[in-house]
Amino acid sequence: MKTYHLTVSTPDGNAYDGECLCLAVRGTEGELAIMAGHIPFVTSLVPSECKILTEDESEIEATLTGGVLTVGEDSVTLIAGSFELKNQ
Repeated sequence: MKTYHLTVSTPDGNAYDGECLCLAVRGTEGELAIMAGHIPFVTSLVPSECKILTEDESEIEATLTGGVLTVGEDSVTLIAGSFELKNQ
């Protein structure tokens, strides 16, 4: 599967910065799954669970307090008020 660069930023710094296969979050209009080649767009996020499928196919689960998601041609940036890892 193709990967893309994902950066998850919070006021405390980057919570994740690396390659990933898929990002699953909840936007204001519903659930989103971002994979490589997704059309570029920007949306706001609601407080929800977040899942990152990394390049080595391990899964990172976290809770975020909402924020903004920017999907570009080759990279994705998630800016959140907080990003709390679950069971890591």
